[in-house]
Amino acid sequence: MKLFTLGPVEMYPNTLEAASKQLPYFRTDDFSKVNLENASLIKNAAGAASDSEVIFLTASGTAAMEAAVMNSFDASDKLLVINGGGFGRRFAEICGYHEIPHEAIELSFGEALTQEHLKAYDGKGFTGLLVNIHETTTGQLYDMNMLSDFCRRNNLLFVVDAISSFLADSLYMEKSGIDALIISSQKALALSPGLSIVLLSKKIYENRVAHKRPQAMYFDFKDYVLNGKRGQTPFTPAVGILLELNERLRQISKEGASDLISETKALATHFRKGIENLPIGIPAYPLSNACTPILFERGDAKEVYTALANRGLYLNPNGGELASTVLRVGHIGNLTISDNDSLITALREVTE
Repeated sequence: MKLFTLGPVEMYPNTLEAASKQLPYFRTDDFSKVNLENASLIKNAAGAASDSEVIFLTASGTAAMEAAVMNSFDASDKLLVINGGGFGRRFAEICGYHEIPHEAIELSFGEALTQEHLKAYDGKGFTGLLVNIHETTTGQLYDMNMLSDFCRRNNLLFVVDAISSFLADSLYMEKSGIDALIISSQKALALSPGLSIVLLSKKIYENRVAHKRPQAMYFDFKDYVLNGKRGQTPFTPAVGILLELNERLRQISKEGASDLISETKALATHFRKGIENLPIGIPAYPLSNACTPILFERGDAKEVYTALANRGLYLNPNGGELASTVLRVGHIGNLTISDNDSLITALREVTE
């Protein structure tokens, strides 16, 4: 089996070794030291300011999205959501569920987000912007600088879901003025699913989070920040994944996050070049290094998915209106150029 998926992904040998060990009891000084180191290392990898706060949630990425919204905004706000696919729509649904006023920039499949989309919302009283910087369901990578500039000139809080983009594309939290950055364990970190991480700027924590009482005891960020000062979490954490995270972040710190991003870019570039002569296409909008959406004009994406799965090669299918025309190929995790070549050969055989 080989996973060209967007989570879980192929894990690295040292992470698998860490995951195979007996879990320790976690209310100890030793485990606190691991968590404190994790917080420091994740800040470095994300280009976050030293005074930012780190929240470790034993929860899915969607839970982290919802927690970030409910801890930062309420009915007095007016949010702008970039909705270019399933995860942008999820941000809008979260706002609706919590009765937070919002508007969405709706993008159809194949439509790139541009300055023209944003221009209509300049000076309109918005207080925050929510974006999945890589809309994983379509593969589109939005322009971070364009969105950052828009938030700065309109004085908006900037909330970025970078779950599938972190460590695959260049990302610097402090430089881009990101106020809440959302990450999950099962993407380019290449860990087991079940852990999400939210990094908060000093501004959003002191001006918003510290004064709010979200309607959920489990997701109250103030409690996590208080416990985080001593390297703990308020409730039982995903102990094993936090140990995997420590092993992985130490490796990334040693090798350099920029090198990992370059390797991911090289894999994506190699794959995209390798399928140029096949009867499939890729979208024209900007793509993340994490993922290549491949387009099937004949509507046989489901058949191709099944044929590849029968060979032990797993891609990400799409749902809804894209189910028959789009598959997504992941380039994150422990993958190689040789793995790419095997997939390209298999695609040639099942599509020609």
